[in-house]
Amino acid sequence: MAQAPGVIPSQGIARMIAEGSITGAAPPTPDQIQPASLDLRLGDTAWRVRASFLPGPRALLSERLDDFAMHRIDLGPGAVLEKGCVYLVPLGEGLDLPAGVCAVANAKSSTGRLDLFTRLITDRGTEFDRIEPGYRGPLYAEISPRSFSVLVRPGMRLNQIRFRRGSALLDDEALRALDARERLVDGTAHVAGGLAFSVDLRPREGSLVGYRAKPHTGLIDLDRIGHYDPAEYWEPVAARDGRIILDPGAFYILVSRESVHVPPDYAAEMAPYLAMVGEFRVHYAGFFDPGFGHALAGGSGSRGVLEVRCHEAPFALEHGQIVGRLVYEHMAERPEILYGQGLGSNYQGQGLKLSKHFRAP
Repeated sequence: MAQAPGVIPSQGIARMIAEGSITGAAPPTPDQIQPASLDLRLGDTAWRVRASFLPGPRALLSERLDDFAMHRIDLGPGAVLEKGCVYLVPLGEGLDLPAGVCAVANAKSSTGRLDLFTRLITDRGTEFDRIEPGYRGPLYAEISPRSFSVLVRPGMRLNQIRFRRGSALLDDEALRALDARERLVDGTAHVAGGLAFSVDLRPREGSLVGYRAKPHTGLIDLDRIGHYDPAEYWEPVAARDGRIILDPGAFYILVSRESVHVPPDYAAEMAPYLAMVGEFRVHYAGFFDPGFGHALAGGSGSRGVLEVRCHEAPFALEHGQIVGRLVYEHMAERPEILYGQGLGSNYQGQGLKLSKHFRAP
């Protein structure tokens, strides 16, 4: 029987593990499996490299490593990845994909909210975070802490991978029809190349609209949940007349004006950067799982947290300004688990929220 096209759900990922399409010295554990993705584990070793690089179409990554490696780091006892440096870490998972299955990777939500830039690399890779159909080989994470130095250990999960069979993307006509049936946002849906979302700079209460990372802070141990005082790492950002000025090089946590809904038979991904809306990048962690903001999974629409870095010039950001788009895809079948439904999901029903490592402000 032909398998349905679409994003492969949790139970399909479990089948891929059982069939050997997802490999590794130790099989992935059940709690790595998310509704439409698999969390990836750091291995035991890291290399500090002098520059980010891709192997290119004819080379294994290991064959290029000598060109860039500066020193090897044992992650076993815990190791500090320093702000402003680039590291390469072999992951605990590898792939032996069927010919019709490709994959895409992205940082996990908490990774992005720490401004911990993380990308996936494969052997013979020509793009970050993209895995060709039928790929067979190891996986590597490039990690570059941008705002905070972090303490990592083997087995930590900084990025995730989503598998796809065939074509799954909804065009604008299909997306409008889905919104008419399921109401994807809590206001008027603006659909053009995906579902547009805007920034909230007029909060219903108070004046706090976001946070800006402080330039000189302490270390963050990624195993410590709800541990750190936000005031030691973040400056509160208040808007004046619904406007803030983004400083070049600064990293901000903001929130979308819209509450977003991803129905159980669909998955969504946030476009990371749109040059036409301004000189900044929005949202390093782009996966939205089936059930995000869905009533049956404990949500009633969830606002998207925006991880924003301004680039070359100061930029005036206005309330309601469109800053990105969500693209929706069909699931190959409905996941047996949904985001927020018994998964201990940290961000269901969220508003403006820092990563799980910080105490509530």
